[in-house]
Amino acid sequence: MTRSGKRLAAISVDLDPVRCYYEIHGLPAPPPPLGDLVIRRAAPRFEKLFAQRGIVATFFVVGADLSSAACRDAVSELARAGHEIGNHSQQHLYDLQRRDDATLHDEVATAHARISELTGRSPVGFRAPGYGLGPRLLAVLESHGYRYDSSVFPSGPYYAAKLAVMSARALGGEPSGAFVGDPRGLLAPADPYRPRSGAPWRRGQSSVVELPVAVTPSLRLPAIGTLLVTAPQAIRARVLESMRKREFFNLELHGIDLCDAEADGLPTDLVARQPDLRRPLKDKVRTLAATLERLSAEYDFVPLAEVALRFQREGHV
Repeated sequence: MTRSGKRLAAISVDLDPVRCYYEIHGLPAPPPPLGDLVIRRAAPRFEKLFAQRGIVATFFVVGADLSSAACRDAVSELARAGHEIGNHSQQHLYDLQRRDDATLHDEVATAHARISELTGRSPVGFRAPGYGLGPRLLAVLESHGYRYDSSVFPSGPYYAAKLAVMSARALGGEPSGAFVGDPRGLLAPADPYRPRSGAPWRRGQSSVVELPVAVTPSLRLPAIGTLLVTAPQAIRARVLESMRKREFFNLELHGIDLCDAEADGLPTDLVARQPDLRRPLKDKVRTLAATLERLSAEYDFVPLAEVALRFQREGHV
């Protein structure tokens, strides 16, 4: 509980570029005009939604996207508004945790430098592409002095569904850039913990605090924005109610959650494979706004960096 007597929550937004979704669905590279679409169009929508409710959030940014002037302007505006800017790697390689050590260091360090130069503040938090945190990547974060990681997503149902989709596409001859990491991560603690340096899915004494992405108690269903924005109201209400059993709610959203297929000019080949894009933006904004209103009555929202700092100081959230 916080001083206000409320539970603690953090909202983070992964600003994955459109090309990531093309990779997941095995589509050719998207046309160049779509390169900066997610940050350019979705970031201001999230900023407005959060400002209306006094929410300070964490935005995870892919370093390569900061080559775009429009992206730099949008991220600078988020930072000026007081939001935390976190490191989401340089290129968003889905199999990052399997890459060689030199690539791991470069992916963290290059994005770190770009974010630091743009915002004037060094990022202290990291989220791996595809939620893939391995021992060597954790070691890189430790060596760079990161305060926290928020990559572990211990949801068996989520990964079972992901594998089913990947398998179906493979049988149909459709490639996919999606990647499934070490299954031991599914057994990781669902609440904040210090990971073991050689086995980040277990408790240990790492200098980096792990802030797992939210899952419900017992069934460990994914309590993330994609579900909360697109699921029927009854399911959404049940997920939110179950999360009341946890002291900390690490709610993860994605930039594409507030993209509109028609208004933003997204191609039909992507819309056909990305169900959330088939919902009008106004409906998604209304649903997310209602969810935030409900949560605001019970939770105090702080950036992930503050959650990690509290954990480091107090040993618990």
